[in-house]
Amino acid sequence: MPVTKVLLVEDHPIFSKGLAFLIESQKVYKVVGEARDCQNAKELIRETNPDILILDLNLKGDNGLDLIQDLRAGNRELPILVLSMYEERYYAERVLKAGARGYIMKAEAGDKILEAIRTVLAGKIWLSEAEKERMSEYDPLNSGSGALSSFASLSKLSNRELEIFTLIGRGLGTIEIANRLNISTKTIDTHKEHLKEKLHCRSSQELRQMAVEWQASGAANSLV
Repeated sequence: MPVTKVLLVEDHPIFSKGLAFLIESQKVYKVVGEARDCQNAKELIRETNPDILILDLNLKGDNGLDLIQDLRAGNRELPILVLSMYEERYYAERVLKAGARGYIMKAEAGDKILEAIRTVLAGKIWLSEAEKERMSEYDPLNSGSGALSSFASLSKLSNRELEIFTLIGRGLGTIEIANRLNISTKTIDTHKEHLKEKLHCRSSQELRQMAVEWQASGAANSLV
C-alpha cells in the first residue's frame, strides 16, 4: 500500500515531534520533514514533494497564511490542513479563502487530526461541526444590523493585522504580542496605527475596547 508523505510546518519542536509520532502511528503515513518557518517549508516542499502539508499559522515571525497564498500563487495544488491554537471561528473562513482545505485547533488535534488528514486527502473540506453550522447559517444579506455591522471594516485587515487585533482582544500588550510573534515592538506599534486608521479608532484605548468587544460578541465569525 503506498505511503502518504506528510510535511509538518510547526515552530514548536516538542509539539511537532509529538504530532509526527501520532501521525506515523498509522503506517500509511510518513512524516518526511518538519519545517520551522515559511522559507524552510518552501525548501522542504521542493525536496520532499509531500502529499499533504500540515501548517501552523504562527511561525517565528512568519504568518502561515502568507505561505498558503504563496503556494497557491505558484499554482501548486498541495493539500493544506491548518493546525493552529487560534480560535477556529476567527480564522477558518480566511484560511479556506487563501487556499487551504481544512482548519483544526490544536486543542482537538489528538482526537481529530487523523480524521482531518483523511478528509483533506480525499479532496473534501475539514471543519468542526460547529464551524460548518455557523457557515451554513450565516446570511451576508442580513449582516447590516447589530454588532456585526459595527465590525464590517475588519474584512479589510491584512492577515497580520487581524492576528494582532485578535491578540489585543485577548488582553495582550505590545511587548507580549511582539514576543508571541517574534517581531519588534516598533513593528507592533506601526500595525496598531494602521489598525486605528482602518477601524476609525481615535486612540489605542478605543482600539483595545473594540478588539475586546469583537471577541466577546461573536461577530468575528463571518468577517475573517
